[in-house]
Amino acid sequence: MNINLGIRAHDVEKRPLEALVEEIASKGLTSVQLALGKSLDYINTDLGSLSPGLAHYVGSEFSKHQIQIAVLGCYINMIHPDQAERRKSLDRFKEHIRFARDFGCSVVGTETGNVNAEIVYTKENFKEAPFLEVVESVRELVEEAEKFGVIVGVEAGVNHPIYSPKAMKRLLDSVDSNNLQVILDPVNLLTIDTYKNQDEIIKEAFDLLGDRIVILHAKDFIVEGNTLKPVAVGQGLLNYDLVLKYIKEKKPFINILMEETKEPYIDDSITFLTSKYEQS
Repeated sequence: MNINLGIRAHDVEKRPLEALVEEIASKGLTSVQLALGKSLDYINTDLGSLSPGLAHYVGSEFSKHQIQIAVLGCYINMIHPDQAERRKSLDRFKEHIRFARDFGCSVVGTETGNVNAEIVYTKENFKEAPFLEVVESVRELVEEAEKFGVIVGVEAGVNHPIYSPKAMKRLLDSVDSNNLQVILDPVNLLTIDTYKNQDEIIKEAFDLLGDRIVILHAKDFIVEGNTLKPVAVGQGLLNYDLVLKYIKEKKPFINILMEETKEPYIDDSITFLTSKYEQS
């Protein structure tokens, strides 16, 4: 069984769309996570700019090379303390939902934000009020997604109100819709205090969320000072033997999208993941 491997498009050196797609295809990759504002910053993709025509143009360039746009990345602070900014972010995400199918994409992805305007670590995120605000925002996004047959992919992370497998499970239970699914990034669930227990955390994520995981993000981490620093896949401490064992058993052909993996590491990371997957 082959690994279904892709990359965040903005981790590839910026170039015009046609050249970008050709570069990704030349690596043998099959999918991308596309953040319009990051990869196509020479095109107006601000709120109100999207259309079926633009989406079809972009989607067609990828499909010419048999590359799937697996996720439209629209990472917003859905609980931004400034209500006007929050509304603008939610509306931008909903615009991505409306045109996702024209891109040939079914998943629009985000994390859950932060009680502060900046996405920084704070225990304030872990209180009940931010969780309930996340539920309110996610419910609004999912209601839009249901109209268009699109999936809202939510990613947990320790800098966010949805910071653990348990918190994600609670969100899924609170927003009762199959249009809400999970983007799993194991590194995002780890801290300097918990990374040595990563096997338990990875197991918990698959036990609690396995049937709702639709995308796996693949990056790695090292310990630097008193923090975890993200690095290219295969350059760090994440137990990929375990992660890929679960993927192979439970999620055949799932889109595995590399993150934090830029040149000169891309080819090495592809080789690393392909080899690990074959051995798992």
